Amino acid sequence: MKRFFLAATATAILLGQACKTPEKTTRNPEPAVDTAAVDNAQLDSLLKSLFSNMGKEDDADEKAADPVPALYQAAAKRVNDLIHTKLEVKFDFNTSQLMGKATLTFKPYFYPVTELVLDAKSMDINEVSLIDSKTKAKTKLPFEYKNNKLTVKLGRTFTRDEQYMVYVDYTANPDKVEQSGSEAITDAKGLYFIDPKGTDPNKPTQIWTQGETESSSCWFPTIDSPNEKTTQEIYITVDKKYITLSNGKMVSQKDNGDGTRTDYWKQDLPHSPYLFMMAVGDFAIVKDKWRGKEVNYYVEKDYEPYARQIFGNTPQMLDFFSNKLGVEYPWDKYSQIVVRDYVSGAMENTTSTIHGEFLQRNDRELLDETNEGIIAHELFHHWFGDLVTAESWSNLPLNESFANYSEYLWLEHKYGRDDADDHQLDDLNNYLSEADGGKNVDLIRFDYTAREDMFDRHSYDKGGRVLHMLRKYVGDDAFFSSLKDYLTTNKFQSAEIHNLRLSFEKVTGEDLNWFFNQWFMDKGHPELEVNYDYAGGDAIVSVTQKQNFKIAPLYKLPVDVDVYVGGKATRHRVWVDSVQNTFRFAVPTKPDLIVFDAEHQILGKIQDNKSNDDLVYQFEHAPLYYDRWEAIDRLAKKAKTPQAVKVLKAGLDDKFHVLRNIALIHIKKIPSSEFAGLKDKIIGMAKNDPKSQVRSAAISALTKMFEGDASLLPVYQDRLTNDKSYMVIGSALKAVAEVDKKAALTEAKKLENEKSGDILGTIAELYADDAKPEHYDFFIKSYPKVSSAMGKYSFITQFGNYIAKQDDDAVIDKGIAFAENIIKTENAWWLKLAGYSMINGAGGHYIEKIDKLKNEGAPENKIKEAEDRKDKIIGIFRENFKNEKDPQVLKYLGGGE
Repeated sequence: MKRFFLAATATAILLGQACKTPEKTTRNPEPAVDTAAVDNAQLDSLLKSLFSNMGKEDDADEKAADPVPALYQAAAKRVNDLIHTKLEVKFDFNTSQLMGKATLTFKPYFYPVTELVLDAKSMDINEVSLIDSKTKAKTKLPFEYKNNKLTVKLGRTFTRDEQYMVYVDYTANPDKVEQSGSEAITDAKGLYFIDPKGTDPNKPTQIWTQGETESSSCWFPTIDSPNEKTTQEIYITVDKKYITLSNGKMVSQKDNGDGTRTDYWKQDLPHSPYLFMMAVGDFAIVKDKWRGKEVNYYVEKDYEPYARQIFGNTPQMLDFFSNKLGVEYPWDKYSQIVVRDYVSGAMENTTSTIHGEFLQRNDRELLDETNEGIIAHELFHHWFGDLVTAESWSNLPLNESFANYSEYLWLEHKYGRDDADDHQLDDLNNYLSEADGGKNVDLIRFDYTAREDMFDRHSYDKGGRVLHMLRKYVGDDAFFSSLKDYLTTNKFQSAEIHNLRLSFEKVTGEDLNWFFNQWFMDKGHPELEVNYDYAGGDAIVSVTQKQNFKIAPLYKLPVDVDVYVGGKATRHRVWVDSVQNTFRFAVPTKPDLIVFDAEHQILGKIQDNKSNDDLVYQFEHAPLYYDRWEAIDRLAKKAKTPQAVKVLKAGLDDKFHVLRNIALIHIKKIPSSEFAGLKDKIIGMAKNDPKSQVRSAAISALTKMFEGDASLLPVYQDRLTNDKSYMVIGSALKAVAEVDKKAALTEAKKLENEKSGDILGTIAELYADDAKPEHYDFFIKSYPKVSSAMGKYSFITQFGNYIAKQDDDAVIDKGIAFAENIIKTENAWWLKLAGYSMINGAGGHYIEKIDKLKNEGAPENKIKEAEDRKDKIIGIFRENFKNEKDPQVLKYLGGGE
């Protein structure tokens, strides 16, 4: 599953400050979770700090209690083995309920059984019966339904050689489900009705499901554990106007003669219950093929013309992954569907992946972002997660680390190593951000508090990097041969981390406990200091491990060192296995450069003490993306030096667009005396670079290097008019605003009807700054058109900035009503927080007004009016907060853990 991780500190959220996008030095990085929570105070104290002491930190120095050790999180015990699941479902759109009939086939796992316990969350159980295997007659069984568990007395003892069938007639009530979501999965009620009554003109009516982690049991009774495997069939009855999708292949469609139709889907290969899915709605189906199998794309009809552009590399991915793994895609079809209001990024339901609406893009939006990594990620799960499934959530990296690494593999194959290495640098930074924020846990961990805690930067980004290190150590042939053995040995079964180790040991003939123990079974990462010297005809490399050994182990690291002499590199393999290691390499003359970790594959922090001249040589001669990136990144911190000027200028012509982009971000730091000679160069990049990200960055660079330069206005207006990229248009619009604000507002007005979230976000920023009352309608009508999670968050933030600048109480009240609606209707916890931030910003407006009135000596009645307004807003905040149930919102606002 692809999760979205949001970058937003609690302080920034609570203070309603503008969302400032940091300068990006990597390619489309996903934001990292900041898990720092606001001080856990009572509501009154919280409100006081929000509205009266904005931005002040709590200076209480309370001693933290010792943490309570977590219980060992074992894999679910196997008592009854679920063999087959047959479901018959229909829906009540008025009450958001599912009426279902489940016929479940079991056999005892080993020991004889007399009862069956099923997971069934927030259901009405109408009947439970035992079905005679020969006559199919039903015999009603006594049952107890308590605490979301359905316990059935079977009436006799069954042994492991006997199968039995249980029938359950039930009603699923997803809106009554009480289990909560998490930072990664924003909701966990399993079954979702989107605009079921058709009252929202901005949303289609849809139904879809989300099973991971254990939410499939919110819409059908099952054994909701990842180590369970079952085949399935499902009959879905819907209004004839709707399309359905489920796992496996559609066997038949039956017209019921009453305006409804029943679609019959069947999957003959076993998979885990959390991978069950269904979707219902008015979708266009764009059909493709791969090796005779259906490969279909389900999108809203507006995006039908672009479906092949969005998903079109899927057949190539199927081919590449099948060939690379030596295991052909094992399932009988592959479909992808885009749904509204999805509660996470995407989900690898077997044969039928669900994506959030952010994936729907038109041809112009696809110039800026394709989301190919997400498409590859979910597809790769069909081997790692669906074919072989982590037996417990403690072993989640067996699913997610591999899916994360698939993104690297696909980029490396399709676009080259520079692209892949850039992506993996993002992964490293994302993981280190989480670790530096205080989360240092074992990759495979049995002591989590909640199973959703496993969906973090460790399981995804760190795990992917660990697999890359393993590949670099054993070599490509052994790596992929080991994966083939793991997949074929454990296919259609669950596995744990030791199964993966045993496959690698079987192929390589080496005991790899040392690798798995330090990387998978332990926490932390190495922190190395590397120094270089030359003496007595030897190049000398000194390495010190400096990590906190209370957190991380002493590592055993195989490392490649490249020694450059006379323009030629010689590679040496060394082992860093002590606190202090010194390596000597005989050389005929002083080296031009030494590159420690020449493959740049170590997961950790390396303080590499190179000189400025070393970095210039590295940029010009070392072959990999990281070599050039490091030179630009480090020299940019010394931008006034001649070495930095040389490298940053050269970076503008780098073969890889990300490095051109990074060079443009930093070029403004060089001495201003160098600017004039670069003006035409950067204008040319703004007009002609093949990558929209670079054209956009070039426009931004021009605005910073030649601030207020009216001679550049024609360049900006040309890009605003003639560039197809929304990203470039957005940058051009901001650039025009810096030279001629009135002209920018005129251009913004022309663009208000665009559907691009990038454009609408830029307009929102301009209007928030301009703050005129007539802009209000733009915010209201445009928000529903913003589809991405980060786009929505930024848009709400800008709307909050706009509301906080208004003098009209009626406009402020309407803005607060909008914020309340966000709090009550959005599933994503960070969007709810943005709603609270918006209310908070309105309160801050009146605090400033009160101070201003007092300083001006205003009449008491005017001050009293402002104080009453402030108190009213506090009351609104208080009322919403008291009714808040989302644990992540409570955590950030100080009312949760």
